[in-house]
Amino acid sequence: MSMRILVTGGAGYIGSHTVDLLVHEGHNVTVLDNLEKGHREAIHPFASFIQGDFGDADLLDRTFSQVHFDAVVHFAAYIEAGESMVDPGRFFVNNTARTLMLLDRMTVHGVKKFIFSSTAATYGDPQYTPIDEEHPKAPTNTYGYAKLLVEGALEWMNRLKGLGCVSLRYFNASGCGLELGEDHAPETHLIPLVLEVAQGCRAAIKIFGTDYPTADGTCVRDYIHVLDLAGAHLLALKALNEGERRAYNLGNGKGYSVREVVEVARKVTGHPIPVEESPRRPGDPAVLVASSEKIQKELGWSPLHPDLEGIIRSAWEWKRRYPQGYATPDQAPRW
Repeated sequence: MSMRILVTGGAGYIGSHTVDLLVHEGHNVTVLDNLEKGHREAIHPFASFIQGDFGDADLLDRTFSQVHFDAVVHFAAYIEAGESMVDPGRFFVNNTARTLMLLDRMTVHGVKKFIFSSTAATYGDPQYTPIDEEHPKAPTNTYGYAKLLVEGALEWMNRLKGLGCVSLRYFNASGCGLELGEDHAPETHLIPLVLEVAQGCRAAIKIFGTDYPTADGTCVRDYIHVLDLAGAHLLALKALNEGERRAYNLGNGKGYSVREVVEVARKVTGHPIPVEESPRRPGDPAVLVASSEKIQKELGWSPLHPDLEGIIRSAWEWKRRYPQGYATPDQAPRW
């Protein structure tokens, strides 16, 4: 059944891939994005677009008054964990306070379903791996805590207002679709940064911390393809009933160290990719690996693109096709 869906942050990396999938599935999609981090070119032409702030109460009231949305899928957020430790207030205002405003206006206007783009950073340093949904929540950075505050609010909105909501706790989003890609400014994710070295855009890749208690001393992360994340959002929307509260981890269940990612990127690109060892960054856990058993059991989701080499290859192919990202001149039509 076709749904009317508002997607905040639908011009961003994960948001645009999800919008693309929702449109192809026949849903009526409206994107709300202020384009501070997103790209107008990434929005599917069959989706309606509103340029504005997802925490603007007046804009939200007008939007919800004009269209009766069946659901909101909320991606819009600042994502740089390191920056969150330098400027925490900015993250609490944007990622927490503005999201609470969005939830408030949703409930006033009778929107009953909410899919929340959460994060594995809510867990902090793992007490055991792989991390399941019952793992204690103890974020080690402000980014994770700002998201966790929203998850707490969702519990109360569900209990008191009957809001149906799903938290999807991502591990490391990565890879690209055929035409949509990853284009952050500044870029902070490991795989695109490594590929920028292969492109000649930077001299070396920095490895932050080589003394972690891991096999090679570098951080270990669980990389999940962006197309698999988009698919999980679709399944969550289909499965969610009004008044339900759900939470799922999204990952491959296998971790790769920073050095392993660099080595696979060398193989994919044929470039030596020099490394520069640097001190640890504050707030970086040593290992984050997911258990996605719950969403596999309840929704039938499983990653279709689990191979690290395939993930990196898809990102490399997009960077070669669009060397300047969405600003690449004379780019071919995306749709």
